[in-house]
Amino acid sequence: MVKAREEVIEQFHEEVNMTADELERWLEDPKSMKAGTGVGIESGHKIVEILRKNPDGDPEKYGDEDVEHMRKVVSYAKRHLAQEGHLKDTKTREELEDTKSTIR
Repeated sequence: MVKAREEVIEQFHEEVNMTADELERWLEDPKSMKAGTGVGIESGHKIVEILRKNPDGDPEKYGDEDVEHMRKVVSYAKRHLAQEGHLKDTKTREELEDTKSTIR
């Protein structure tokens, strides 16, 4: 079942826990290249665009393309968080911090 537009927007803002400036700085940091793939980096830049285009997060100001990317981000975050228990068992705290993992 496909999530409603409003639910996707709400979850996107819950999952994206950085400002556009913070995310942009992270994407420019060499550590981000170790933490992600080209697709992930591209997605991060798209997230920056979405955040900058609508800094107040007004659901009415998002286009269909924005919401479709938000949907991908929410889906990825759900899968990633489901895997983090395993990461905590296999990576050091420093490795988790270097990859901006949510595990602390």
